[in-house]
Amino acid sequence: MAAAAAGLAGALLGSGPGVAASGSGASGSGASGSGSADGSGGRQRTEGLVFVQTNKFLGNTVKVFLRGDAGGLTPAGEYETGGLGGSTINPPVDPLASQHSLVYRHGLLFAVNAGSNSVTVFRVEGEKLERVQVIGSGGLLPVSIAVHDELVYVLNAGGDGSVQGYRLDDDDRLSPIREAHRSLGLDNTNPSNFMSAPAQLSIDPEGRFVLVSTKTNNLIDAFWIAERGWLTEAVENQVAGMPFGFTFDERGGVLATLAETNAVIRLLLDEENGKLTPVGPAVPNGQMATCWIQRVGEFYYAANAGSSTLSAYRIADDGQLELLAAVAATTEGGSIDMTTSGGFLYVQNGAAGSVQGYDVLDNGSLKLISTAGGLSKAVATTNGPTTGMEGIAATS
Repeated sequence: MAAAAAGLAGALLGSGPGVAASGSGASGSGASGSGSADGSGGRQRTEGLVFVQTNKFLGNTVKVFLRGDAGGLTPAGEYETGGLGGSTINPPVDPLASQHSLVYRHGLLFAVNAGSNSVTVFRVEGEKLERVQVIGSGGLLPVSIAVHDELVYVLNAGGDGSVQGYRLDDDDRLSPIREAHRSLGLDNTNPSNFMSAPAQLSIDPEGRFVLVSTKTNNLIDAFWIAERGWLTEAVENQVAGMPFGFTFDERGGVLATLAETNAVIRLLLDEENGKLTPVGPAVPNGQMATCWIQRVGEFYYAANAGSSTLSAYRIADDGQLELLAAVAATTEGGSIDMTTSGGFLYVQNGAAGSVQGYDVLDNGSLKLISTAGGLSKAVATTNGPTTGMEGIAATS
């Protein structure tokens, strides 16, 4: 595992192959890009918001961008979370080494403050953010958040690692659920090394399980959500290839990235016991450091930080996962977390300090339509933390 960790770190720090992006177009300039919805099947476009977490060590903030109906991004303000940004140890371009550190649900925005072990709740009022609450994360180094109805769960990566559950009240404030705290038993340092830190926490669409991916242990844990949001002990699902980010499909499946083998695997979630069963073999893409995944309609896009590319996948009629394009797009550098808004795909580029937006065409190819630059770039220190942004979310 030590060799694999060194290899992954090298891939993340290295430059990617010069492969032309399928369906890529000219980049927009500055903070606002222009483009069209050509090839989008006549979808109606509406305006929305894209949120980017700066993860600043001396004061975490969230930047708000107005998304135009053509996908361009215009800055609309920056808001303090009331907490501090943070980092795992030795992460090349992704300080939090996680997915979903910033989450938008039903008019509320949830942000982790990894450096001060807290979570911020914002109320979204038009284009503005109103800070409602800053509350302790129930552990060390929070890196990922999940929301389902009135239940909110937070993943802490430092120390033993833990999951903490909360109930959201009518005033948009969180209250900890004592019986929804579960240790992951990782015995990490604080902050933990990026390779040993758990990567993501999510709730399945039916609201039955909290799933947690841990990289070094090759596990996706499933905690059953009992009455009042309590969590049972975890069901451990071994997944070969170091699971990192994951998402859900409409057929009861979980699509997980495998950072060690640069692949994506589809697993079926048993709604009775939380067991995950592979649907065919993992599908590699030949890129480097495949860590994040985002669904847009029928397509799934994996971000490959080491090669600065996006790969496109789709589920075939027989339920098997298939690779549409190993390189659906080449990004500006160090592609990490992603979100979708209005049918567009937005990706954070940690090495470049930018967010790029893509139109998703009918065949799954990507057309670059906007670039918002001037964001904090990843800057690594020797055997220490990495500064830089991580966390992106959007309204639908």
